[in-house]
Amino acid sequence: QVQLVESGGGLVQAGGSLRLSCAASGRTASNNDMGWFRQAPGKEREFVAAINRSGGRTFYADSVKGRFTISRDNAKNTVALQMISLKPEDTAVYYCAGGSKGYSYTWSTNYNYWGQGTQVTVSS
Repeated sequence: QVQLVESGGGLVQAGGSLRLSCAASGRTASNNDMGWFRQAPGKEREFVAAINRSGGRTFYADSVKGRFTISRDNAKNTVALQMISLKPEDTAVYYCAGGSKGYSYTWSTNYNYWGQGTQVTVSS
């Protein structure tokens, strides 16, 4: 079992930056692919970014490419999402996900474990 706890959300003006962190605990935390998803009010949860177990491969939604960077530190069992040039449309609850069901990294069904989410609000 893996537990995920997100932190770093908050309120920021458009054009600003935030860094989200996800702390993973559990015996096999470093053996999981990790991803970030987000859900805005009235919308379905959507893929944001993902990173494979070794950290050698990363994946991004088109809407965040060039602005968001995902990284992981397996020694510390943490995953980060650095977000720059934030836009009001980035406003959402951001969820950390972990797992390896063998599906696409961009699919929420690939992930076994989910955090509780952290709110990111970007004001215009």
